[in-house]
Amino acid sequence: MRNLKQQVFAMGKPEWRSMLEYTVELHRKCTREPEPPFSYPWEEIGTGYCFGPAFGHIDLTHATLDTLRYQPIHAKNQLLNYLSLQTADGLIPGCIWFRGGDVKWSTAKGHPPFWPVAVQDFHDLYEDFDLIRSAYLALVRQIGWFETNRKADNEGYYYIDLWKKVWESGVDDGIRYDNITPGPYACVDATAHVYQMYVYAAKWANLLDLPAESGKWQIRAKQLAEFIRGALFDEETALFHDSWSVGQPHSRRLTFEGMWPMMVGAATAEQANRVIDENLLNPDRFFTAHPVPTIALEDPAFELRMWRGPSWNSITYWVARGCTLYGRNDAALAILERAIDHTAVKFAETGTLWEFYHPHGGLQAELQRKPYTAFNQPCREYMGHNPMIAMTDLWASLN
Repeated sequence: MRNLKQQVFAMGKPEWRSMLEYTVELHRKCTREPEPPFSYPWEEIGTGYCFGPAFGHIDLTHATLDTLRYQPIHAKNQLLNYLSLQTADGLIPGCIWFRGGDVKWSTAKGHPPFWPVAVQDFHDLYEDFDLIRSAYLALVRQIGWFETNRKADNEGYYYIDLWKKVWESGVDDGIRYDNITPGPYACVDATAHVYQMYVYAAKWANLLDLPAESGKWQIRAKQLAEFIRGALFDEETALFHDSWSVGQPHSRRLTFEGMWPMMVGAATAEQANRVIDENLLNPDRFFTAHPVPTIALEDPAFELRMWRGPSWNSITYWVARGCTLYGRNDAALAILERAIDHTAVKFAETGTLWEFYHPHGGLQAELQRKPYTAFNQPCREYMGHNPMIAMTDLWASLN
C-alpha cells in the first residue's frame, strides 16, 4: 500500500489527512492471503464487521473503487475473485463468509449489481480489454439471472425482500418493505440497477466490436428508462418510488432508494434536478450535517437505526456520482465535503471508521444497528461502506 500512503499526503484538506491515512492502513489490515475459493489476495469487508471475516456484496465495489487508482493490481484481483464465484445460472452471490474454517455463501439470493461501475472505471484508467471481455460475459449471464428470477409483472425488477426479509437489496430492515402484500412488483432500486447493467452491457459490447449485441442492450436500456421515468416518478415528492407506492401518500416513503434513477442516469434532466433540489439539498429531507440520511428527516418513520435514518458514506458517494451525470457538481461537492468533514471529526474523536454515521453529527453511541440482535451498534473498522479515498478523489476533481 506504499503508493496509496504517499498519495494521501496530497489529498483533500489537511484535517482529513489522519483519517485518510487510517483508511489506507485499514485496507492493508483487511487484505488476506489467497485461500479457496480465491486465487488472489482478498479484502474482507472490515476487520470490525460483527459477522466477519467476509468478502463481497456491494462492499466489494466500494473497496475496489477506493484502491483502483493507486493499487490497480489489488483492485483488479478483487474483481476477479468476485466474478470467479458466479454460478452456471448467472447468479453472483452476496457475502462470502469465512467461519471456523468453513466457507459459505447463499446460492438462493443475489445482491445489487454495483460491480460493473468499478470495472468500467478500471478500464477508463488502464484500457484493460481482457477484464472487459471477462466482465462482459459475466454481466450477460447475470442479466439473464435477473430476467429469469427477478422480473416484475408488466415491467421492472424486484428484490426478493418483497417476500422474504433476507435483505437481497442490501438495505437490511428496509422500511419500504414494511406492511406490504408480497408480489412481483417493480422495486425502484432493483429496476434502476438492472437498467445500469444494460447500459454497461451495451457499452462493453461496443468496446468488443459486437454492434448487434450492443444495439440489443441499448434498446432494453431505453425501454427501462422510459418505464422508470413514466411509472415510478412521483410529482408530489419529487422522488422515484416503488410501483406499489408511487402516488400513494399512505404507503410511500421518502428514502434514499428514490434517488437511484438519478444515480444511474435513468431520470430525465428535469426529474434529476427536482430530486437534487427538492430532496438532496433540502435540509428538511436529506441535506443533514452528515449527508445522506437513508430516510428523509421529515418522514415520520425516521429513526437513528440502521438503514432507517443514519448516513452511509458509500451511499453519499453514489449520490454524488449521480449528481455529476447531470452537471450538478455543486450538489456533489456540497454533500461530499460535509460527509468527509464529519467522518474526519468522528475519526478524531473515536480513532476508527464506522459502518454508518449519525446524520446530525451526534454521538455514534446514539445509533442502533439491529436492536433484536446482540449487535446493536454500528461496526467499527468498517472498510466496505467507507470509500473515503474515492470520495476525496471525486471531491478534488470537482473543485
